[in-house]
Amino acid sequence: MTNNLQIQLSWEDPATGEWREPLLHVPVAFGREFVAMPGELAGHRVTRMLLTSDQVSRFHALIDWEDNQLVVTDQNSTNGIFINGQRQTRSILANGDILQIGSHIITVTFSTPSLASSPISPSTNSTIQFNPNTNLPDPTLLPARQVTPLGNFPPSVFHEQQVPVQALHATGLPVDECDYLAVGAGLGSYIWVDLLRLSGVKKDKIVALGLEKEPYARYKRLCLNSQIPLHERLRSNSDSCPDNIWGWPSYALREAWHDCTKAKFGDAVKYLWKVFAEPSFAETYTPRAGNVFDSIDREAKRIGWADMYRYGRVRGIRKTDDGRYCVAYSKGQGEHAFFVCRYLHLATGYPAIQFLPDLQAYRQKYQDFKSVVNAYEDHDHVYKHLEEHGGKVLLRGRGIVASRVVQRIYEARKQNRNITLLHLMRSPKPEGNKFGKTQRAVKNHYEFQPFNWPKACWGGELRVMLEKATPDERQRLLKEWGGTTTADRTDWQYITDQGLKEGWYKIEFGKVEKVERDAQDRTITYIQEQGFGHMTLDADFIVDATGLDAKVKASPLLEDLVEHYQLPLNQMGRLAVANNFEMVEMRNDKGQMYAAGAITLGGPYAAVDSFLGLQYCALCALDGLAAARAVGVKRFNAFSSFRQWLKWVLNQSP
Repeated sequence: MTNNLQIQLSWEDPATGEWREPLLHVPVAFGREFVAMPGELAGHRVTRMLLTSDQVSRFHALIDWEDNQLVVTDQNSTNGIFINGQRQTRSILANGDILQIGSHIITVTFSTPSLASSPISPSTNSTIQFNPNTNLPDPTLLPARQVTPLGNFPPSVFHEQQVPVQALHATGLPVDECDYLAVGAGLGSYIWVDLLRLSGVKKDKIVALGLEKEPYARYKRLCLNSQIPLHERLRSNSDSCPDNIWGWPSYALREAWHDCTKAKFGDAVKYLWKVFAEPSFAETYTPRAGNVFDSIDREAKRIGWADMYRYGRVRGIRKTDDGRYCVAYSKGQGEHAFFVCRYLHLATGYPAIQFLPDLQAYRQKYQDFKSVVNAYEDHDHVYKHLEEHGGKVLLRGRGIVASRVVQRIYEARKQNRNITLLHLMRSPKPEGNKFGKTQRAVKNHYEFQPFNWPKACWGGELRVMLEKATPDERQRLLKEWGGTTTADRTDWQYITDQGLKEGWYKIEFGKVEKVERDAQDRTITYIQEQGFGHMTLDADFIVDATGLDAKVKASPLLEDLVEHYQLPLNQMGRLAVANNFEMVEMRNDKGQMYAAGAITLGGPYAAVDSFLGLQYCALCALDGLAAARAVGVKRFNAFSSFRQWLKWVLNQSP
């Protein structure tokens, strides 16, 4: 036996409705009572999990580590155990399997002990995974590369290069078919589905498969977690409208019209002036988060999104023997099924949140998820504590999310002046990135740019340049165009200037060596300060604002697909796609697979995770489908586009 292995169990208590997620050492014994352990377990440390239900036997089941595998065994219980819906007496557990004991439906998450016990190297990247069942950032999950591959489901037939459709039906599991399948059901899927509907495809031919009904659910949650409430403005252009492929009327025009109806004529003129005069004479206009989500809701209802959406956690993707694709997915509570489609669109978004290795090591050592947080996690408790008690915050990272945290600290200081902010940066930023004759402005070591990329990356000469570039050239161009930037906003610059002047905001530079906790439960950061040797920084809270991760290795689904078909990756570790975003190596007779969003960064388009970038990607994919004479797809022309725009204005179904 080993006590090094930890597993996480997740379930909703059938009696109280309480959600439980204990992290337990193996072996784990389940039962209705704390009975004496059998002889072979006597003398060993056994974690006992009490399940209060008449359907659970006194000693019902045991999870243990045997021969390098996690095994669950029924202990001669009355009602048995079920693995992914199938009754078993003994079964090997795979990560993500559903274990049913009585009325308790339990999801099992784990890693191998050799990896779980290995320390995190400061030189390696760490991540916070999104829980595959809840779609929420879950700091207790290990990075995706440490997750055990799929086990009992999908079935062994998924080891084939081309899965026989007949073999899928032979499993006895549900097999549904559709022409178009959008995997992810997020914003990338939503925009592709919207274009399919506008091009003439009926909604009964389309399925969007994902974990949440609202296509913006994860994006909205990340915005709220990173302190962008609904009334605040996103970093997006006025005509980047996910609900409106034509971009007119733009968000600025819609907001101006709304304010005119409320007799707020000054505000209305201000929005229009920004669009007309940006960026030389006015700040760039950006829409309010709440307005964006409301407009997406309207369009989702218009195109029948609710009729096309299906709940499911995708477990694997394979080619079929009849020129299509099969998607294996779990519906929840041990229910599994398959979808077979001709055209597949892969837009899974960011699979993980970047998390600095020294902070990951701190949390593993101290199991402290309150003092050290990521800006994309729910961390409102930090600001609530500061407003009530004051304190010191150490901020890491200096992009748009970091700037929003600075603003939130500024707002908290209105409630309590005893709040200080220490901003730790790895190195100074004396000047901005250069490209040709242009150079970004820098102030207080922040590099300013209205959006994540120069505007010409969306539809101008830089887009064309990137499409024509070789892979090596693309990597160089993206490095020169990209970088860590924040919005060029005078109100935010006033906050940093004021903070530096008043002394509650301070900037330090240095390389972090480790993070520890002192006797007063404060975090202590050990850094190597440039030119001054070693020093320590104490803080009540540390906030990591270093961004998101979309590399293939961060997603078990993508990694499985890439390894199974030996798919190429681009220079940035993302999926390699053609200029129309098709994954050419996944072509299966007439079947075509496309990818979109952050998982394609490093390919023919820079701003792949922006609203306008997702729309451009969907348009390119639609052109590819039209060229392949995909069923139901009609090419846009001036007449059909204008007719569909009128239907959009009148809120009529496409």
